[in-house]
Amino acid sequence: MNKLIVGNLVHRPLRSVISAFAVAIEVIMILSVVAIFYGILNGSRTQQSGIGMDMIVRPGTAGALLNTSAAAADVRIADVLRKLPHVQVVSPVNIKLTTGASLENISGIDYASYNELKPFVFISGTPFQQPFDAIIDDLEATKGKGVKVGDTIKILNHDFTVRGIVEHGKGGRKYIPLATMDQLDGNPGKAAAFYLKTEDQPKFQEDVRNEILNTDGMQQYSVQTIQEYLSTLTPDHLPGFKPALNVIIGIATIIGFMVIFQSMYTAVMERTREIGILKSMGAGQFSIVSVVLRETMLLAIAGIFIGVVATYVLRWFLHAHINPTLSFQLTLEWDIKAVLIALAGALLGAFYPALKAARKDPIDALSYE
Repeated sequence: MNKLIVGNLVHRPLRSVISAFAVAIEVIMILSVVAIFYGILNGSRTQQSGIGMDMIVRPGTAGALLNTSAAAADVRIADVLRKLPHVQVVSPVNIKLTTGASLENISGIDYASYNELKPFVFISGTPFQQPFDAIIDDLEATKGKGVKVGDTIKILNHDFTVRGIVEHGKGGRKYIPLATMDQLDGNPGKAAAFYLKTEDQPKFQEDVRNEILNTDGMQQYSVQTIQEYLSTLTPDHLPGFKPALNVIIGIATIIGFMVIFQSMYTAVMERTREIGILKSMGAGQFSIVSVVLRETMLLAIAGIFIGVVATYVLRWFLHAHINPTLSFQLTLEWDIKAVLIALAGALLGAFYPALKAARKDPIDALSYE
């Protein structure tokens, strides 16, 4: 029976290859979309953790992601916060999400205070010298043909001179002066948030929170510890994250299901006489169903293997040749989930053709032309 199964697949090589590649595409779609979705989210968490702050203060209307929040706070609030007990550093910031050639965050910072949170590690160059200077991280500098100190890059549709290149992991990849960002926004003297570094963290964080909320004009502000803020950067707290992910996974699964269904249904119709011979020799319905499902299993396993390997090759290629800053996070958990989803979809696609084959009357099948 095993020889028969392998022989059937080899006898129709083109159909077998197309079916296996359909499953492979399903796996690649699932893993790639999940890797990008979760990579961006977890990358944001890692970047925020590296800033050096332990508390964040924002206007009460601010969203979970800073790049969705308008710069609605007066930058002079930083001076008020600096005077509170146990507050060591206050840094006003503005984060903008741009959707030009690629999706990226631009950080508008007050360099002196931002550097106080946790010093930049310069690979080359210096801090800002002019209003239209920029600092970029090492991963951003290696994108494309590479960028070096003194080059001109486009940020927010304006030319900026790269003044320094720093090690990655401190909040963003491109930094410009906060005053310049506000000027380009036509919104001078504003910030989206204030990063705080407190004394003996986390010992005085609750005291600092109470002091802020008891300060005149600050009652409507959101005050969070870094742990509380990072806990909001999860799929459950981001509207549309899970529905979008589920829709794409669903589409990929349907593609795999339909291709396998069509392939196995056509194979069953073409092998009517063969099925009749097997049944006349005593093969029961279970044996016939088993043959069809085992063929499908072989196709699915081959497609899954190709899909998983191709996804890891894709990650390497994207990082090595396209975009080293792309967050493309593959995990064992989702590798297993993608394998199970693809396998289940393939078997479901083959189930009806298998039942149809098993229910054929052997006399009708033998006389089939």
